[in-house]
Amino acid sequence: MPASFKTTLATHYPALTSRDFVIFWVGQFTSLIGTWMQNTTQPYLAYRITGRPLDLGLIGFASTLPTLLLALPAGVIVERLDKRKIVIWMQLVALFQAFTLAALALTGKIEVWHIVVLSFILGTAGAFEITARQAMIIELVGRETLPNALALQSTGFNLARILGPALAAPFMVFLGDQGEGWVFLLNGISYFFVMIGLFFMHTPYKVEAANAPRDWMAEFREGQNYIIQNGVVSMIILMAGITGFIGLPFLQQLASVARSLLSQAGDTDAIVATRNSLLYTAQGIGALVASFMIASHNFRHKGRVLLIGQMTFILGLLAIGLTRNANFAFLILMIIGWGSVSQLAMMNILIQTNVTDNLRGRVFSTYLWALQGVAPFGNLLIGWMAQTWGVGITAVIGGVACLVVVGGLHLLKPALRQQTA
Repeated sequence: MPASFKTTLATHYPALTSRDFVIFWVGQFTSLIGTWMQNTTQPYLAYRITGRPLDLGLIGFASTLPTLLLALPAGVIVERLDKRKIVIWMQLVALFQAFTLAALALTGKIEVWHIVVLSFILGTAGAFEITARQAMIIELVGRETLPNALALQSTGFNLARILGPALAAPFMVFLGDQGEGWVFLLNGISYFFVMIGLFFMHTPYKVEAANAPRDWMAEFREGQNYIIQNGVVSMIILMAGITGFIGLPFLQQLASVARSLLSQAGDTDAIVATRNSLLYTAQGIGALVASFMIASHNFRHKGRVLLIGQMTFILGLLAIGLTRNANFAFLILMIIGWGSVSQLAMMNILIQTNVTDNLRGRVFSTYLWALQGVAPFGNLLIGWMAQTWGVGITAVIGGVACLVVVGGLHLLKPALRQQTA
């Protein structure tokens, strides 16, 4: 590798100079492609079976309910155990979930309640895996390189958001009712790649937990007191809760957008399946652009980038509710993807760079709880609204609610926009 290339790499992407982070990133990226293939296919399958937006909300409820119940204790547990081993075991649970979905779909026995139950199982694994994985990143690269590592992780996640739906589309178009099962099977296989990477990597910056036994509730209270006393972290967590309740759950309704909001005379299942995949792909393109920008540039005014991302996402919600043109909808989904990733990436970076290492798991689990723990009720609410009033009106209501609350919080605490951590 030329010396000039190494210098450029170390300057713009310092996390990629870590062997262990690269191993983890490659395995995780491969697995995420399978995950996004399944994320695209699963709601489409459920909507094809019943045609009810409320069922999409119910699946979202089941997948995020474990976060509400388990994310907070998961933060304490993660700090007591080996984070790498937790991630490995939770990946095994996800593998089991994908293979079970595949078996049911390929045999033609799958029903919506199967998807709901298996979504709950996957959500349970995710409540522990996401917290452990995020808290583990600093053990691979160290504190100085952490923001770049988080941004690169987001880049891989969002590149997979493009490749996953694009790869899933041919299965659903050309294999008919068998297509979903093959997508689930490939997703199950993809988990082997990340687990192999986890076995080969090391954690050179690992911080050993204190040996002295401590009271679990005292540790939990310590984390919550830290959040309350840190105005930046507490405000970000509050904003995450609002967005997770009334904004992000709308993305669970993309299958309904593809089949109902953008419906055209002469639509066939193949056309709707293609449109569904293109909506996910468009969202992924916008998300990838945002994550690449954040990975390539160390923005000084991160608080301003957070505000821009939030406003872009909100305006996208308002626009998608008003359009009936598929081409315009694809453009709007790119904007929504850019806005959602910009705000979530900045929230993650600002929290992780403001928190001390010994509280990282507990603070991040609280952020995850705020972002996804309220989502079960948000998914049900959005699903009910979409079935009662239509998916377009639901998007507009969600956008207006987010605009009022998030905008109000920024006016209440303008110091957040000046954050340069």
